[in-house]
Amino acid sequence: MKKRILLVFGTRPEAIKMCPLVKELQKRTEEFKTIVCVTGQHREMLDQVLKIFDVKPDIDLNIMKQGQDLTDVTVRILNGMRDVLKECKPDVVLVHGDTTTSTAAALAAFYAQIPVGHVEAGLRTHNIYSPWPEEMNRQITGRIATYNFSPTPLSEKNLQEEKAHGNIYVTGNTVIDALHMVVEKLKNDTALAEEQNKVLLEAGYDVSRLETLNLKPETAPKKLVLITGHRRENFGNGFIRMLSAMRDLSIKYPNVDFVYPMHLNPNVRRPIHEIFTDMDSLSKGEGWGEASNFFFIEPLQYLEFVHLMSKATIVLTDSGGIQEEAPGLGKPVLVMRDTTERPEALASGTVHLVGTDYEKIVNEVSTLLDDAAAYEAMSKAVNPYGDGQACRRIADVLAGKEVDKYSYKTNI
Repeated sequence: MKKRILLVFGTRPEAIKMCPLVKELQKRTEEFKTIVCVTGQHREMLDQVLKIFDVKPDIDLNIMKQGQDLTDVTVRILNGMRDVLKECKPDVVLVHGDTTTSTAAALAAFYAQIPVGHVEAGLRTHNIYSPWPEEMNRQITGRIATYNFSPTPLSEKNLQEEKAHGNIYVTGNTVIDALHMVVEKLKNDTALAEEQNKVLLEAGYDVSRLETLNLKPETAPKKLVLITGHRRENFGNGFIRMLSAMRDLSIKYPNVDFVYPMHLNPNVRRPIHEIFTDMDSLSKGEGWGEASNFFFIEPLQYLEFVHLMSKATIVLTDSGGIQEEAPGLGKPVLVMRDTTERPEALASGTVHLVGTDYEKIVNEVSTLLDDAAAYEAMSKAVNPYGDGQACRRIADVLAGKEVDKYSYKTNI
């Protein structure tokens, strides 16, 4: 008899990591009836990822409204999921990571006494306010889950120490599965890669600045620093320090391009206007003031972002998922957070923490740009997060099959 598997997700990062699992389960039609429910927690960005992976939701709760807080979002998901669970009667509900969607959906399943599978289980900072509210979200979901799909042995260890009641399976991270799928698409489809170049140009950055490197070495930038920043704990003074460091680095290194796809949140965009005053040129993709090598561009879809990340020299970010993805492409990552729930990357050397400290950001970026040995040490470090087979392992567990022990195979 087929198992009815309900996958619930609502944000762009969740979709990136869950869509490959949807595709794996959908392939195994003799074993599973696959049902996809999205909450719409990230409406526009979620839809972009669904399109890339050609995933069509069976149910869309569309919960987002203007002016909601976390309580509003949680209540709307709980109410929506109550009806979904009654209608679908799944055998297992799969949620991902640390979002309000994942925790509220897991809680709704618990109330209905339906087993929960937690994908990317066991990540911890052990500080419930850093990152907030994600750390508490993942701890709550971990207490509910019957199936804990941990990306690494350290995540498994965290759950063991907490005496998690569910079974723990070390599978690797599904984000590497997603990355493999997208990189393969870009490698094998020249027209698709060219299309991404055009999209990037429309967003505000001309990739040909990098591609003409060998033709015009005196004018073309030698390297690219890709920047992302959006976490709420950095809002305010943290963002001011981060942006000040980026501005000064762009002046210090005029032959390096700095590209920052801006999050839509006004708490991100407001300090950009404060630190970078000449926004007219920025909006035209001409670079900022004296530093014509700094580009603030519009948000990118996952496909375009991976395409740009593959061309980057360094990634400077406060994101969680990028700490896993970028090392899979051999890119050193400097994390603008004081803590990380992904210490495996710190231990392996693929990631360094710089927080929002101006001096640390400037010094670490400068070292990687100036010191070839330091750069190679980070770029060649083994990515601890996966071999691209996590989704197969998760599906095998759900099918009742024996799962091979996770091993580190990171070549793309």
